[in-house]
Amino acid sequence: MAKRKAASSKARKTRKARDKSAPKTRAARQQAANDNNDTGTPQRPRPFWSGTLSFGLVSLPVGLYPAHRGSAVSLRMVDEAGQRLRRRYRCSRDGKLLERDDLIRGYETEDGKYITVEDEELEALAPKKSREIDLRQFVERDELDPAYFLRGYFLTPEEGAIKAYRLLARAMEEADRAGIATFVMRGHEYVIAIVAEGGILRAETLRFADTLRNPGDIGLPSPEKPRAKDIQRLQGAIKTLRAEAPDDAPLHNPNITAIESLAREKLKKNRDVLQTAPDDPSDEEEPGEAPPDLMAILKQSLAVTEPDSAPASTAPARENYANATRAHLYALAQERNLAGRSKMNRAELIAALHNAGH
Repeated sequence: MAKRKAASSKARKTRKARDKSAPKTRAARQQAANDNNDTGTPQRPRPFWSGTLSFGLVSLPVGLYPAHRGSAVSLRMVDEAGQRLRRRYRCSRDGKLLERDDLIRGYETEDGKYITVEDEELEALAPKKSREIDLRQFVERDELDPAYFLRGYFLTPEEGAIKAYRLLARAMEEADRAGIATFVMRGHEYVIAIVAEGGILRAETLRFADTLRNPGDIGLPSPEKPRAKDIQRLQGAIKTLRAEAPDDAPLHNPNITAIESLAREKLKKNRDVLQTAPDDPSDEEEPGEAPPDLMAILKQSLAVTEPDSAPASTAPARENYANATRAHLYALAQERNLAGRSKMNRAELIAALHNAGH
């Protein structure tokens, strides 16, 4: 126990020292990220995941980009003085505030006991690291139940794979088939469906079968045969509202527009505006990755000719982790087998990756 407390105290001191050297505000952190780009030219966003799509004798290097992004409106929790708040863990028995190093994962049993599980044990149970999308079968697209779809991604061809990418996308479109594949990302194995639309490959992560409910689970009655008259009446109502494609209006979030309008109106009248102190990076929640311009990436990836590039620098590139989440940084540290990664916060993981030459 004494050793654990000493290690926790040392880790907290290390984090504080490193956090002091970090840029204090989001604007400063963004400026620091821009300063790392010495070329003065826009950098192409890095793929969320990169690897090889493989089946049979086909091997196609691809990048993976999220096909959607979160809400554009972010409401922060602040106090009356406008100071941002942070979440803290507190012991339910004695009310003691807990630090990150005091937190332990526990698997709850039916009789209320907890089996502790360490990060290293979870890593040992994780699937074998791989940079391969293993395409196992092709099925008819109509056989894919949308209820299984979880999260959408775009697959883009890496350098030198444009022709093979286009050929695979066209062949899948003409055959009206979707690929079922597995791949490992951040220590978890996923099942995905790969479909081709307009010459672009799209991937949908799939839910596992045991997570889906059937009509019987929610008490729906058995279907009864309706009267022909009732069917005709409803078919007429459907026909009056028939359209070739959905309108754009219902596909936009009115809540976001309303919140933004309210905030702009209050700012214009200088009403309910709080002046805040510079953000403390230790109190800030980890930012999500900046959404890339997917259409620009796809157009660039599928260009027939590659643009002229500047001569490569002989110095190793210093990775920019300004928008990386702790989960992503931890996955990188895991891949590079960095010691002590499970006890590091976001700032420490960045420092450790840079010290390791990444």
